Amino acid sequence: MDRRWLPALPAGTRLSPRQIGQLEAILELLEADVHAPTAVRDGPRAAYVHLADSLAAVDLEVVGSARRIADLGSGAGFPGLVLAVALPEADVRLLESQRRRCEFLRRACDAAELGNAEVMWGRVEEWKEGIAGNDLVTARALAPQPVALEYAAPLLRLGGSFVDWRGRRNPAEEDLAGRVAGQLGLERSAILPVGPFAGADEHHLHVFAKVEETPERFPRRAGIARKRPLGS
Repeated sequence: MDRRWLPALPAGTRLSPRQIGQLEAILELLEADVHAPTAVRDGPRAAYVHLADSLAAVDLEVVGSARRIADLGSGAGFPGLVLAVALPEADVRLLESQRRRCEFLRRACDAAELGNAEVMWGRVEEWKEGIAGNDLVTARALAPQPVALEYAAPLLRLGGSFVDWRGRRNPAEEDLAGRVAGQLGLERSAILPVGPFAGADEHHLHVFAKVEETPERFPRRAGIARKRPLGS
């Protein structure tokens, strides 16, 4: 693959030649693998939509300093795969409930020679060993924000952070999410606009800090957060 995609990376991105090669391997797999779980597979376009969008958070202190990261509903691997490349000292878990997506994620980890990423097949609510064990939890277009918050909160250690990739702001959902966050021991610390590629001017990173322990009744049983979301 030629490297026409390199200009897609955000200005100031600091990656070694090895890390650039790892990202290139992921792009090559996206193009070649007909089972890749994303409609955006062309190298240059995928670099903007997937790589640049994922790298937009790396300069946040809560992201750059994290050593245990859980990426929820990883799908095609974004932002989780990219964070594993950009943060080689971090232990990244890619949680995905669909087996075929997990198979793709494992192929991507092998292609990029990622020794610090592990694919986890199962429902996030059932990942008991992850409870209170993560510095950072991430999600990208996973679920309505109140639901995503309920998934993330139990997995964070006290003082950890949840970064939620979202598009156009929705004041009503944000107001509800703020109230739900308080029930889960979380507090919104920032909503940051990011524009890593053309057409992404409505993209935002929503950052929540875990300021109190999450009540023991969470996580609720698998599926309940979507069926009976908090605050509804």
